[in-house]
Amino acid sequence: MQNAPPASSTSLAWKKARLVAHLLHGMWIVATRFPNAGAERRQMLNREWSLKMLRLCGMRLVVHNDGARLERGALVVANHISWIDIYVINAWRPTPFVSKAEIRNWPVVGWLAQQLDTVFIQREKRSDAKRIMHELSQRLSAGELMCVFPEGTTSSGLALLPFHANLFQAAVSAAAPVQPLCILYEDAQGRQSTAPAYIDDLSLADSLNLLLQGGPLTAHVYVGAPLAAGPDRRTLAAQAEAVIGAALREMQNGTASAGALFAEQGGSSVPPRMQPQAPDEPVDQSGRSA
Repeated sequence: MQNAPPASSTSLAWKKARLVAHLLHGMWIVATRFPNAGAERRQMLNREWSLKMLRLCGMRLVVHNDGARLERGALVVANHISWIDIYVINAWRPTPFVSKAEIRNWPVVGWLAQQLDTVFIQREKRSDAKRIMHELSQRLSAGELMCVFPEGTTSSGLALLPFHANLFQAAVSAAAPVQPLCILYEDAQGRQSTAPAYIDDLSLADSLNLLLQGGPLTAHVYVGAPLAAGPDRRTLAAQAEAVIGAALREMQNGTASAGALFAEQGGSSVPPRMQPQAPDEPVDQSGRSA
């Protein structure tokens, strides 16, 4: 008789099985319920599905300064740590994303992203940037929301990488405001966690394992005050980077205002002082393309 696998291995396999089932359920929702649903209903379904995705990953969502959020016609810009960032933002407020073209080929996830109005960009083609800029500008002018990660890659989340100004041109061209957003992950001991970070040579499977084994976690989202588009994309990018950097330092130091716990049951949460968690090995700040 073979020995049963360790409890931790069994637990990890069970968590993965639940995630796969949830992804397939998401495909069913999009295929059967989205066609006849209005925009508000689609957003609600997306948000509920994303909140459950976070729960299945052992994560809860706390949002700070949510009164500053814009509901339409804004370019949302956020720091980028992991593939789970997308579900964190959609659990807060469903927003279409600009994403690298390779994601379109990911099983299940790529199909879902395409159905949820993701704009895919081929970064190796400079000509594609003009197409993306034109599409983003049109969608912002039509009152839509779009989200981009101006770092252009993922990081450990302990500090920001320099912001690229290119995609800010869409906000300038559409005279649309920019909404800065800061994401920080916290572990059960109140320290900033790098477990979700999708960086270095991690495969997607390894990243998922680290995330599921690093819980329970809290995803903190700080909603920055909107920035007027202005005439210059570089100035706008620098302003957004400064706002997000300040929010990151506030949350790391525990000086950010108390956030509201986003869940079906409501409630509130006061985050403890968070200290950056020192990784076991040095973290490569160069990140991973995403």
